[in-house]
Formats: sequence, C-alpha cells, structure tokens
Amino acid sequence: MTVEPADRTGTPAAPEVFAVRGDVVVPDAVVPDAAVVVADDRIVWVGPLQDAVAAGLGDVVAAAAEPVPGTLVLPGLVDLHDHGGGGAGFPDATTREAVMTAVLEHRRHGTTTMLASLVTADADTLLERTALLADLADAGEIEGIHAEGPFLSPVRRGAHDPELLQTGDVALVRRLVEAGRGHLRTMTVAPDVDGVAGPGGVAAALVQAGVVPSLGHTDATTQVAEDFVREVVTGLAESAPDLRMTATHLFNAMRPLHHRDGGPVAACLAAAARGDLVVELVGDEVHLDPAVVRSVIRTVGADQVMLVTDAMAAAGMADGAYDLGPMAVSVQDGVARVTDPTHPEGGPIAGGTSHLLDVVRATVAAGVDLVDAVRCASWVPAGVLGLTDVGGLLAGRRADVVVTDADLVVQRVLRAGAEVV
Repeated sequence: MTVEPADRTGTPAAPEVFAVRGDVVVPDAVVPDAAVVVADDRIVWVGPLQDAVAAGLGDVVAAAAEPVPGTLVLPGLVDLHDHGGGGAGFPDATTREAVMTAVLEHRRHGTTTMLASLVTADADTLLERTALLADLADAGEIEGIHAEGPFLSPVRRGAHDPELLQTGDVALVRRLVEAGRGHLRTMTVAPDVDGVAGPGGVAAALVQAGVVPSLGHTDATTQVAEDFVREVVTGLAESAPDLRMTATHLFNAMRPLHHRDGGPVAACLAAAARGDLVVELVGDEVHLDPAVVRSVIRTVGADQVMLVTDAMAAAGMADGAYDLGPMAVSVQDGVARVTDPTHPEGGPIAGGTSHLLDVVRATVAAGVDLVDAVRCASWVPAGVLGLTDVGGLLAGRRADVVVTDADLVVQRVLRAGAEVV
C-alpha cells in the first residue's frame, strides 16, 4: 500500500480507500456479486460482498455504488503489440504528445499496460523512435518497446517497406538496446533471414540483452521454425528465465499451414501445446476468422495465447488515409490496408483498428469462455514479460481496473487507482 506524504503535523495521511463492485473476473474465475477494494494505487482485497465484513471492509464496500445488473469488473488489459491509435502512430511519433495521444486512446478503452510497437524503418529512425519511447517508459506511461522488424522475410513482409528490410545485424540490435535503456522488451524476427538464427546471430544477441525474440513475418519451414524455437527457449531458460518466447500474430504474415507443408504455424502450435511458446492472435474479426481464434485457444490452452490488437493510428478513428511508418495506409470499413492504387481493395492488411477490449469481446462472441478471453488479454501477456504487478485482480497488485457492462462495453477505467479520463 502506498503511504501518502505526512501532513503539516508530521502524521502520514490515511490512504484513500474505496471499492468497485460487480461480477469480478479474477485470473481463474468470475466471482459474482463481488468487490475490488483499492487503497491509493494498490488492490488490497478482492472477494464476494458477503466476505467483506469478516475482512474488516464492510463499511468500504457498503459505501460503493451499487452496480447495474450485469456489470463486469476486469483487470486492466495488457497489449504487447500496438502501433498506435487516436490518429497517432508510434512509428511516426516525434514528440511526447503524439505518443501520449496513442497511449491514452487505448488506456481510455481499458488497456492500462502496453508495449509501443515500431515497424521496419531505416536505422536512424528506429534509434530516434526507440529513444523517444524509452523516455515514456521511464515515465511509466508505457511498459516498453516492441520492434517489429527490420529482420523480416521479404516474402512475408506484410505492411513493411521491402526496401528497408535487411539481414540480421547484431550491431544494430546492440544500438537499439542501448537507445532503449532497458525498455526494448520484444523484437519480431524471421529465422529464415540470414543472420537471425544460430550462434552470433540476432536472436542470441536479443536473448543476451533480456529481449524476447518473437518469431514472425517468416517464410520458414517447419524444421527451421522448430530449430529456432529450441534455440530461443534454451537461451531464455539460461539467461532470462522470467521471460517467455512468443510468435507474432500467428498465421498472419507467415507461410500458410498446409497438410503437405506445415510451415512455421505447425511448429508454433506444437511449441505452444508443450508450453514453450505463447502465440499472439489478432482476434479482431479481420486478421483471423473467429473460429480460428476459438480453435487455437481450445487446442493449446489459454495460458499459451495472448490476444493483441496490432493497432495502428486509425484505432478509434474514422475511415481515411493514415501512415504506418514509411507506408501509406487506407482504412475502409474499419479495415486498414497498404494503399495500392492497382488493387481496388488495397494491399496487405496494415495493422488493426480495434482496442484490446474489442478483441476480448469478439473472442467471447466466438465462443471462448469470458475468463479465458480476459486471461489471454491480461494475465498471459503480463507473464510473457515476467510482470507480477499487473495483469490480474489480486491483492497487492497495481490497481488497474476496468468496469464494463454485460456486453463488455467500457464504463470506467482505473490505472494505479486513478480514474482514466
């Protein structure tokens, strides 16, 4: 519990204590007719109303507003793949204000912890953006940085500029790590790109620096992907055991799964099933068929799946023209694609336009249990980075609380016990 500064008499001020009521989603269950009690920036108690008196919190809970029937209380959501929103994108931001526009767009919709994702760019731009985002991580506004590229397969580049993709460059990795000042947390890399896998490669340098290599944007065979997973998992176990390897937006920007050519998807699903890998799913009903999201979660288990947005500047905004790093993007009917005048429907999908709570809602609508869907958007991504202060409504954790109606539409957001407006 945070201790307030002493008043003029030298007596520490009492912490502000209040309760939030509703059906509370804890990591492994829904507790009906319950409350989350907050003191300053910490959760101090979670439980059914009937147990509040015995816990010495009867008056606090009684003072809380009675919730509308169906009200849900969720943990603050955790998004580890997010390029922006509210009209601002992290790959294009040059000021703190632009970064915060995107951060607050998602925070107001329930994402209280996030990585700011970059895209492939020239080295100077990547270093500049990394340094800027590190300032925001120092200030506690973001959890850190995710670099998507530039060591990606040209064959599976998606919305990345093919002219700026490159082979593995350990020197650049070290410069990015230095610019990030400990805040570069994950990097998407393709194991089939020269210089990424193997001794002295990019993945080894990332692991040594405590950065999670995430397999993605790859045309790798199953064997190459299996070998890469083994390399990274072994390296993390030796040097950074609190971290977990991931796969960037499984299925998207990967060689497709085929019964005579499993590609990286087969390797990732197998690794997830045995607990070696956490797969990202962009469950926004655009990147993946909702049935695929449901099937993967049921097959490998919720603890091996994290829901992400892959959001870009258009998240929360109207259709129109946007930028994603060096790439021009057109958004029509809420779907972002690389602008391509030669194709009426546009080029490849260029990120998402949803908030993470929208992804949770779509996942529940697909038939996934509410507890599992929320777990995949909070507890699991927090665990990927070894975070023990966020991701679940448990006593002692930071008071990140999201209140929604029965349809998972946000009503109220608290971050560290403070109202997000």
